[in-house]
Amino acid sequence: MKLGAFSVSLNVKDINASKLFYEKLGFQTLGGDISQNWLILKNENCVIGLFQGMFDKNILTFNPGWDQNAQNIDSFTDIRELQKHLKENGISIQREADESSEGPAYFTIEDPDGNQILVDQHR
Repeated sequence: MKLGAFSVSLNVKDINASKLFYEKLGFQTLGGDISQNWLILKNENCVIGLFQGMFDKNILTFNPGWDQNAQNIDSFTDIRELQKHLKENGISIQREADESSEGPAYFTIEDPDGNQILVDQHR
């Protein structure tokens, strides 16, 4: 099962302060729009998203179809296949992707400790 690129999406109080902090740790902006209160930062293979006012908790994020530079990869497991596999293996899907659709979609799950996991396919 190929989950795609991994990042941690952080719920931040002040996106500007968080951006400055993570830049001091060597992170550089990879994408996003600070005027919309979200940024994607990268340091080598580590990717974090900063999100102000968009969700309540930090989230583990997987992006099928992308590498760690948010570039498309040729071979990946479609999100609907991932969702079906997880459901068949007893994983409860909190927010489901439409299995009759194609292209971009997402679903969410939680691990046994309540950590939120977002699987978000952009293509």
